[in-house]
Amino acid sequence: MKVCVVGSGGREHAFATTLATDAEVVVTPGSAGIPGSTEKAATAVDADLYVIGPEVPLVNGLADELRASGRHVFGPGTDGALLEASKAWMKDLVHAAGVPTASYAAFDQTQVEEATEFLSTLHPPYVVKTDGLAAGKGVLVTDNLEEAGNDARNKLSGVSFGNAGRRIVVEEGLTGPELSLFALCDGQQAVLIPTSAQDHKRLHDDDHGPNTGGMGCYSPMPDLGLDDLEALMDLAVHPTVVELKKRGIDYRGVLFAGFMMTKDGPKLLEYNVRFGDPEAQVILPRFEGNLSETLLEVAKGDLTSQPTVSADAMVTVVLASEGYPASPRIGDVIHGLDEARAIEGVTVFCAGVDSNIQGDLVTNGGRVLNVCGRAPTLGTAREIAYKAVDAISWPGMQHRTDIGASIEIDTNREGIK
Repeated sequence: MKVCVVGSGGREHAFATTLATDAEVVVTPGSAGIPGSTEKAATAVDADLYVIGPEVPLVNGLADELRASGRHVFGPGTDGALLEASKAWMKDLVHAAGVPTASYAAFDQTQVEEATEFLSTLHPPYVVKTDGLAAGKGVLVTDNLEEAGNDARNKLSGVSFGNAGRRIVVEEGLTGPELSLFALCDGQQAVLIPTSAQDHKRLHDDDHGPNTGGMGCYSPMPDLGLDDLEALMDLAVHPTVVELKKRGIDYRGVLFAGFMMTKDGPKLLEYNVRFGDPEAQVILPRFEGNLSETLLEVAKGDLTSQPTVSADAMVTVVLASEGYPASPRIGDVIHGLDEARAIEGVTVFCAGVDSNIQGDLVTNGGRVLNVCGRAPTLGTAREIAYKAVDAISWPGMQHRTDIGASIEIDTNREGIK
């Protein structure tokens, strides 16, 4: 089988590496750090399966274009991609489906005063989100009402995020550990990928600093059993698929559900319509069986395989450029990559790299590398990952030192209800 992976980041590198065990893989546009990269557009590549990694081409209709020409595509069309393209649309859909989620209201650029007035009726923390795509950076969570009001004004005016922020969603703040789970959906049913993950979004240790696309991740989360994950599927994912079908949406791809484990029970934070980044990097390498065949079944609308993953743990640490997330510097030569990859249990995925005239890999984005450690336990996986991190350097390199260090999840041990 020949598989075309669309994208150029760490998630796509993880896809390409995992799929290559059973298939011929082409990555478009890829990067200097991803084998099999091509400058051809996806529509110009002849493949048996197309796996679209990032959200932007899904929202822009690439899956629809490929399907219209008779191709098999893993990834939803523009209608299903609205789950991520519009937070207000997503919130309305899950509300109709009866899924527990934070109370909310949506406002457009003509409703600045209404937005700030609604904020004043809430208790901290205050949450202000761009309605549209903002590369994982469009969410403000703050205990300061004035800051929340200013953020709402800046988003609605277009100052902060352009058109993506000219409509916003204001939510009640939820507290508790976050949890990510992933399900494969073939248009008729959703099937759990039986593991969990937790992303670290803030730039600095102890969850300080600005929001990012993700500074690290680990999987699985301890003390969460398969019954807990299936309970979350029943709570949110299965009702969501039913509601999508009611609206005539044939959703084929992955549903990435983010939950907050509050004292009042789990509540859905968001859906993404693609594998998370960096969650994919700690889940895909642990996939057991033929991933390309499973994704092809999803693309054909007939998922019969049961996804399974290794019981091993994985921890990934994101190495970022100086200035990320606001204004990342590019062009710095990356040192120590071969030494890091030589460590047993280590995989390094390239997220934002290029090559210079001398053939050296250089930084070419905010998040540059995903350094992953794999072992039977989370503690050992974390040690392996950070040993590899210590081998890598470039001027101004940023990373967190606490990925997976403080792990907690409270399900009351009676199971998630």
